[in-house]
Amino acid sequence: MTLSTHIESPNLAPEAIASGAWSKRLADYRQPKTGRSIFEIFITAGPLAAIWALAWLLHSQGWWWAALLLTIPAAGFLVRLFMIQHDCGHGAFFGEKQANDWVGRVIGVLTLTPYDYWRTTHAIHHATSGNLDRRGLGAIEMLTVEEYRALSPLRRFGYRLYRHPLVMFGLGPAFVFFIMQRLPIGMMRQGWRPWVSVLGNGAAIAAGLGVLIWLFGPAPVLIVNVVTMLLAATIGVWLFYIQHQFEGASWARNGEWKRDEAALAGSSHYDLPPVLRWFTANIGIHHVHHLSSRIPFYRLPKVLKDHPELKPMSRVGLWESFRCARLALWDEAAGRLVSFRDLRASA
Repeated sequence: MTLSTHIESPNLAPEAIASGAWSKRLADYRQPKTGRSIFEIFITAGPLAAIWALAWLLHSQGWWWAALLLTIPAAGFLVRLFMIQHDCGHGAFFGEKQANDWVGRVIGVLTLTPYDYWRTTHAIHHATSGNLDRRGLGAIEMLTVEEYRALSPLRRFGYRLYRHPLVMFGLGPAFVFFIMQRLPIGMMRQGWRPWVSVLGNGAAIAAGLGVLIWLFGPAPVLIVNVVTMLLAATIGVWLFYIQHQFEGASWARNGEWKRDEAALAGSSHYDLPPVLRWFTANIGIHHVHHLSSRIPFYRLPKVLKDHPELKPMSRVGLWESFRCARLALWDEAAGRLVSFRDLRASA
């Protein structure tokens, strides 16, 4: 049985996905509820702080292995906190822009993500997702089959290494969050704002780490906080990958690219079990998020309930998703993502 038998492709009538149609239909879901948003922060940041405190205590008693185990649930809450920051970046979590921005900046210190810089690059991602002619900042690099074939042997090796799961989901997350986001990559010549965002975030992170090391020592911080961040970063990169690089995903050139079609056919509905859905703040309902990014994450399930026709579209189950890690190239002739093994077979 092939993977494609588990993934249901978009099959709505053309008029149902006409440009702008969904924006109007989903407008009523965009209004955030301040009380609910504050509650979501409380039930996410509170348990994270409690787990870290318990882990530090256990480490001080010599139970470093127990402290290490606690980094697993801590990473789940940190991922959820990043998703709140994500909603703030879209102006979706609070009605006031300043509230979104300052909450996002504070969370960015915990997630090692310079909020204002990330918000700009992520907006570029939303504006260009699924467009083969506008790939770049804010997305995972992906080549077409013809582009890959045109590379020199050395650059082919580099791309294959970049797309290898051990690099993409192993070394890659640490590189992105610990190193790459210390500079405004792609925006270094676009004024002072990206630099202030990145350097300000870095300074706040350094200050926070300094306080933690002063209070608890370097070993607990390394075992508890750094490992938590590594786990959370890996989960985050995996989610971002599956959201746009899955069996049945659609990409198009400029002349054929349409926003709503790209959202529904180029962004997945990552249908996760309820517990994982909670920890990832419904980000798996990514096709709806790309249709209307101003919808708070806690209202996305309501969209699926009211519009059941969206549920099967670009659906990817948990177990099927692991096989998507092999996908690495876009085959324009076949109109699908393929693996390096598929490329060898076709050659």
